[in-house]
Amino acid sequence: MNTPAGPPPAVRPYGDTTDDGMVQLSFTLPLPHGPLAEAAALRLARLMGMERPLLVHARPVGEEFAFFVVYGAVVHRVDLDTVDVVEREYPLLSAQEVDESVHEGLGRELVVVGACIGTDAHTVGIDAILNIKGFAGQKGLEYYHSMRVVNLGAQVAVADLVRRAVSERADAVLVSQAVTQRDAHLTNVRELSAELDAAFTGRRRPLLVVGGPRFDPAMAAELGADRVFGRGTTPDDVASYLAHALAGERAAAAADDRSAV
Repeated sequence: MNTPAGPPPAVRPYGDTTDDGMVQLSFTLPLPHGPLAEAAALRLARLMGMERPLLVHARPVGEEFAFFVVYGAVVHRVDLDTVDVVEREYPLLSAQEVDESVHEGLGRELVVVGACIGTDAHTVGIDAILNIKGFAGQKGLEYYHSMRVVNLGAQVAVADLVRRAVSERADAVLVSQAVTQRDAHLTNVRELSAELDAAFTGRRRPLLVVGGPRFDPAMAAELGADRVFGRGTTPDDVASYLAHALAGERAAAAADDRSAV
């Protein structure tokens, strides 16, 4: 019986033939559309490592900008041994399994406070995870018998979210960020993490779970978050993580109790 071959040690994009490196790139330049802008677009593509770039689409965007689509072969390869992937280290649980795990661990409801912070008004993400109607055929966290959900909605100041987390005695704080101009999503999360640390000094800080399409899951430690979810996250991903993290905290607390004896 033939054994499937593993992935190659390094890869390039695929267009017409394997390993030809062909990619399509789109971008906007702050130049009026014309010969100079088109030449600049091709020059930029070459500087980015594209061989024989072709300008396949160009159009003005107002009077002072131009939009381009360039097609060509990149010279770069990706060494797969250097790629870091955040693997899910916990199983996906059913709603019943999550409820059983939380009730066994806490003996009460797990309190989740969620919001879109700063100027972010895009509630689709946070509502998909928290609201009972859910997302992708899965019920949101409001559906779980083991959880009490407080959804603060959009454009919530960091200080207000922290105060509510304290007053509600939150076990977890969930934040969704879609607005990313000037890395506002990263700045907001770092500020929230710092304020949670200050507000919960001397006691257990709520889990900080962050999600949004522009987040890198590998950035959790850098942002001061416990978990970062990216595109395609569903309610059962988040619910299973909360149950998993709670179990981990129980085990750590038990180990501390044993060492103190």
